[in-house]
Amino acid sequence: MIQQLRNPKFYSMLIIDAFLFAVAYYGAYLLRFEFTLPPNHLPLINALVPWVVGMKLGVFCLFGLYRGMWRFSGLEDFWRLGQASVLSMLLIVATVAYTDNFTGYPRSVFLLDCVLTFLLTGGLRVCIRSYYIARNTPRGIRAFSLPRLNYVEKERKQILIIGAGGSGEKMLREIFDNPQLHYHVVGFLDDDPGKRGRTVHGVRVLGPADHLSRVLEQNNIEQVFISVPSATGAQMRRLIDICKGCGISYKTLPAIGSIMNGNVSIKSLRDVNYEDLLRRPPVSLETDAISGYLTNRTVMVTGAGGSIGSELCRQVAQFKPQLLILVDASESNLFHMQMELQHEREFRNYQCILGQVQQRLLMESVFRKYRPDVVFHAAAYKHVPMLERNPWEAVFNNVRGSQVMMKLSKDYGVKRFVLVSTDKAVRPTNVMGTSKRLTELILQSFQGNGTKYMAVRFGNVVGSSGSVIPLFRRQIEQGGPVTVTHPEVTRYFMTIPEAAQLILQAGALGEGGEIFILEMGTPVKIADMAQDLIRLSGKQPGRDIEIQFTGLREGEKLYEELITLDEGIVNTRHEKILVLRPNGNGNGNGHHAGNHDAFRQWLDRELEELCAIARKHDSYAIKRKLKQLVPEYTPQDAECVL
Repeated sequence: MIQQLRNPKFYSMLIIDAFLFAVAYYGAYLLRFEFTLPPNHLPLINALVPWVVGMKLGVFCLFGLYRGMWRFSGLEDFWRLGQASVLSMLLIVATVAYTDNFTGYPRSVFLLDCVLTFLLTGGLRVCIRSYYIARNTPRGIRAFSLPRLNYVEKERKQILIIGAGGSGEKMLREIFDNPQLHYHVVGFLDDDPGKRGRTVHGVRVLGPADHLSRVLEQNNIEQVFISVPSATGAQMRRLIDICKGCGISYKTLPAIGSIMNGNVSIKSLRDVNYEDLLRRPPVSLETDAISGYLTNRTVMVTGAGGSIGSELCRQVAQFKPQLLILVDASESNLFHMQMELQHEREFRNYQCILGQVQQRLLMESVFRKYRPDVVFHAAAYKHVPMLERNPWEAVFNNVRGSQVMMKLSKDYGVKRFVLVSTDKAVRPTNVMGTSKRLTELILQSFQGNGTKYMAVRFGNVVGSSGSVIPLFRRQIEQGGPVTVTHPEVTRYFMTIPEAAQLILQAGALGEGGEIFILEMGTPVKIADMAQDLIRLSGKQPGRDIEIQFTGLREGEKLYEELITLDEGIVNTRHEKILVLRPNGNGNGNGHHAGNHDAFRQWLDRELEELCAIARKHDSYAIKRKLKQLVPEYTPQDAECVL
């Protein structure tokens, strides 16, 4: 209050309101006597005016009506204004009744005075707010019909908002109230029949979303904002498809969680993520089953600093393990994951192991000291062309590293071991996929030793370090071109959280020997994804950003598969997760899968020979040996770095 008394504007507001209170009281008498004031009433009016003005000022101060800035007056201020007007009238009536018993005072005057007080003081605040709006925004310019209107609207980007609900109204207000945003809202589209033809802050609802093409023909719309953050996946896909069909760029409001956090702002409009367009609902976790094998247990995650490994660490930490062991060969990635767990998630029951999984002596020391109950093995090299040119690293890291981790898990009594595999392991045409298929065979050879071994096989992970989306985004930011290998290349996609959830769920479902896959809906063409991302960036494919087809890379296939010929699909209790079980041998070399020890002994000898070849960096010999171990592998002629 003391600081308020030092503000000169406070006294200006008091003086203005005092004048309006006096005008309201005189005006009430004029209305009561139809603007012909009897002379005998003037002494009564003049005597009471100081008391009326003083009492109203006191009540208005009591209601805090001089603490706010009038330029930002809103509904709450007008509610308090009405309450203060009524209370001041009641106090004045009580005072007059007590002192003069209403002798000579018409009772209707006090009611008229209350109404005029509210109208005059409220009207003043509306005028002040309107002045500031008119000075800064196109809404005010439009309302006051200033000659600058055409110039301002031409220099602003013409947009259309889909969704005339609460979020759309917030978006419109943000545009109106923020002069730094160079947008002009032409209109709304909304599927609610009750809203058609009506207006939101003077902006008309032009029709349903299906009328977008007609609206675009009649108006020079440059972009569409989708303001339906609570829409289901099917509803969102329909709106996206309508925009794509009309060839207009589009953006959407943040998710409802961002709105609840107070981030609703046009500045926070995000590009539509491709996660929004997956042709299926997201995977949901069975938290009770997962908690049963993670809570208060020692859990190891290899590749803990990678895209999938780091998400695994985040989700595992939520189940409060006794100890979380992070293993990674990248010092930087491991450090960042450590800092995130400690400072952002306030989880401190962890140990960071910097090293490679194929370093047997190091890994054995870690197993001996910490005795993990569960191992999630996500460490692997995954870049197809890179491993085609450096095939020995696929052998050392993917094959030998996995073999070391599985062997130590058996020796040190790990209860559950989950291997992260890939759809590229199915009828592989590249070294990376073949190395992962070989790790699946190694995993199956370890069954029957007390540890439950299982693998998780999934497609491309959106946003991971090896995904095409980060590359496409960088290319778009640089003005293009966006490079796609082939117009018909098709892939299955899942999100990083889904991949981590599938891994955790597999650990709960597995009984040993299974390969789990996610029901991933419709595969997506990479070329279509590139076009979508270009449009989401506010540009047009072929006009603003070119798409260049560069040809298939070394070892790359047009289509990926999730199931090999000798595998059968079995449903699980989780509706979106399927399990693959080998039918027959499953190893392609005449060693029955049931005789795990004999198969593993044979496989150990073959892997020793493979590693010996890899140490010579002989790419052709490596591929010949891989073909012998994985007969369905189709080697590609590709140049090697050596």
